[in-house]
Amino acid sequence: MKIEIAKDIVRPHLTTARYEHSLRVAETAKELALLYGEKVEKAELAAVFHDYAKYRSRDELARWIVTSYLPKDLLDYHHELWHGPVAALLIEKEFGVKDIDIQNAIHYHTTGRAHMSNLEMIIFLADYIEPGRKFPGIDKVREMAKVDLVHACLMASANTIRFLMNKNTAIYPDTFHTYNDLIRRVNGGNH
Repeated sequence: MKIEIAKDIVRPHLTTARYEHSLRVAETAKELALLYGEKVEKAELAAVFHDYAKYRSRDELARWIVTSYLPKDLLDYHHELWHGPVAALLIEKEFGVKDIDIQNAIHYHTTGRAHMSNLEMIIFLADYIEPGRKFPGIDKVREMAKVDLVHACLMASANTIRFLMNKNTAIYPDTFHTYNDLIRRVNGGNH
């Protein structure tokens, strides 16, 4: 699918601010893809679609989770996690995007998962560090993103876990699996 078509598809489904965020994520993903030898077109397409289902109603998101192959335990966690998996499902059903790499990058962009591919890490990280984001620690992650994709994702994962713990909110298991896998990778497979 051509990127301009994807942009036209997602635009009516997002607020102006969220659409602009998606465009910044796409630009960041392109830069990271070039830096880390991944296909720029895949990274850009996954980034444009990553928040496609963000503003669907909770009822619609829950319905997709219940009636599809998506993990049912998502329903036990904050609904903010639902839009990535549902978007990955919808781009196949509605537009025939069957590329599993793109689907996984969209599905796991909020939680991450163990054994993420480079494309998955690129979308996970691009969403976290895009230029419109401002919060403590982000500049260190942005600097690390220029030299070590895995380490930058680890930093983002650790920051996210700390943030969620400070909010006293439940944390989806994939988020912990992400952190554990990335710490092993950074430490050369050691715990």
